[in-house]
Amino acid sequence: MLPGVGPALAPLLARAAGGTRVLDLLFHLPEGSIDRRYRPTLADAEPGRIATLDVGIEVVEPPSRPRQPWRVRVSDGTGHAELVFFSAFQPKKLAAGQPVTVSGLLDGYRGRLSMAHPDHLVPRHLADSIPAVEPVWPLTSGLAARTLGRTIRDALRRLPPLPEWLDPALVRRESWPSFANALRLVHMPAATDTEADRRTAFDRLACDELFADQLALVQAKRANRARPGRVLDGDGALRRVALERFGHAPTDAQERALREIDADMRRPNRMLRLLQGDVGSGKTLVALLAMLRAVEAGAQSCLMAPTEILARQHHATLSRLSPVPVALLTGTVKGSARRDTLRRLADGSVPIAVGTHALFQDGVAFHDLGLAVIDEQHRFGVEQRLLLGDKGAGSDVLVMTATPIPRTVLLTQWGDMQVSRLDGKPAGRQPIRTTLHKIGAEAEILGGLRRALEAGARIFWVCPLVAESEMLDVAAAEARFASLTERFGAIVGLAHGRQEIGLREAALADFAAGRTRILVATTVIEVGVDVPSATVMVIEHAERFGLAQLHQLRGRVGRGAAASFCLLLHDDALAETARRRLSLLRDTEDGFRIAEEDYRIRGGGELMGKRQSGLPAFRLAKSLGAGAALDRMVRIGWQDAERLLDRDPDLDTPRGRAARWLLALFGRDGGLRRLHSG
Repeated sequence: MLPGVGPALAPLLARAAGGTRVLDLLFHLPEGSIDRRYRPTLADAEPGRIATLDVGIEVVEPPSRPRQPWRVRVSDGTGHAELVFFSAFQPKKLAAGQPVTVSGLLDGYRGRLSMAHPDHLVPRHLADSIPAVEPVWPLTSGLAARTLGRTIRDALRRLPPLPEWLDPALVRRESWPSFANALRLVHMPAATDTEADRRTAFDRLACDELFADQLALVQAKRANRARPGRVLDGDGALRRVALERFGHAPTDAQERALREIDADMRRPNRMLRLLQGDVGSGKTLVALLAMLRAVEAGAQSCLMAPTEILARQHHATLSRLSPVPVALLTGTVKGSARRDTLRRLADGSVPIAVGTHALFQDGVAFHDLGLAVIDEQHRFGVEQRLLLGDKGAGSDVLVMTATPIPRTVLLTQWGDMQVSRLDGKPAGRQPIRTTLHKIGAEAEILGGLRRALEAGARIFWVCPLVAESEMLDVAAAEARFASLTERFGAIVGLAHGRQEIGLREAALADFAAGRTRILVATTVIEVGVDVPSATVMVIEHAERFGLAQLHQLRGRVGRGAAASFCLLLHDDALAETARRRLSLLRDTEDGFRIAEEDYRIRGGGELMGKRQSGLPAFRLAKSLGAGAALDRMVRIGWQDAERLLDRDPDLDTPRGRAARWLLALFGRDGGLRRLHSG
């Protein structure tokens, strides 16, 4: 426990710093700083600047009327100024003739200098206690900046000498201080430290965090390559049948991805590969052909999806194309049907299974699982994926995502995986025309929808994200369903996550069959809904959604041969950042470009922990932002990690042992098993 930190203060510090360790305080970096080194005389002082002044008290004037401020006139022999206080706490302690040092924002009006509520006011002999450059830390309610600063200063005193874990040549090239000195420089800068010195210290700390991540990821990648697996090869007979049923040749990107997957499956080591592809790029076909390769080799395959809707969609697609039986196992498959499926998985008579998290439950046993495919991986926790991977001895793992991944995220979150990218779309897919509309123009939009309905269109209407509450989102959908039903009648359907699965499936089936022509929905339709005849997507209050999510929703149309449209409805008064985001979506269908922009705007997520949704978040590296500076530092960390492990794979040299310190400091020393699951 740090000095002065008792049961009242400790929870406040933990809330601000994000943890209860002394190290969490040290990693709670300032978000800015106040430069108090401007120390003019009053005769030379410039209004509008932060100034530190040595002055003497001349007069202390209490307020003449209620709600008026206290005014304290001061002088330094060259001029006069006025200190203004709206609280009596400080001015009551002052007396004429008292020498003090004050620091704060100087203001000027009609030639008179004033300083309202000085940030610091101390007796002259304590002037050195005012920091020359004062860090500004993120705070929490009830925690004063001075208290946090004092506690961080105490924490810095406890920081032991640490060995150097970065490449000495890199440290010299970048002119970086040591890790401990960098922490001291950003938290407690000296008067002689320049802004460039502080920027260098922030960069050093960012590299330390990214190097820790990259070192753990490279360790995991190399360990995975060495893990015993099995050779899975086939004669291609089942694949040929599936492609005949599909009716189209694979795209060049699909062929390339299949070659990479096949090469992995032929190796005697376990495959861990990420298949990333934009909306409509054909990942499901690639997954099916990979699973059929495992079946041709005499093993079983499974595909796990995050929702029942998506699992059933995959089951329908795979059953149509696969020349071998495909079983479905979800939470709603019960009774004799469930027992029969479990029996056939255990005896091997079902070669392919599709399901939700039900696939990795204790009662599920495979006869010989050779390949596990995990779709929309970001919706599963790491431990869930571990359980599925453990269902087969040395089974290969193929992870799929329809959310395009920025370059930086590939290196940080997916550095332990081989990556295949589908950068094209199957032939026949039409571009989607995207337009922006104010919510206030609803009457005009509804008129346009009526004309589209008369021309035979089917329309998705996605309701807004209301709050961090699914119940509120459902209420918004139900209200929109009622208003559209009143206008268009029984052709309007409703689908949301709170419905019983049977009702939701019926609503989707009615829309797919044309029994309803407008489907009002929440984001439950974001993935796994394939209605090629749907050509119009309306997204209400689009500014409340992330760019990647909007792109996914838009991908529910444009899946057939007809022209398709996406209408983004937004607040009449739209903030400039929101307008820029929506304009980007309007101007491009390139999901990778959209993902890069979404990453720059939002960030978020966790690199190597259990939380997998969202994009990476940093503590020390967040000072780099999400642009070229972060890209550069990630690559520096990755290259240094590769060099170190090439020379010292067991981290037994002095620098290797120092790197073990680093992994422990950042909590990366226990993540190998989790990383092996993807």
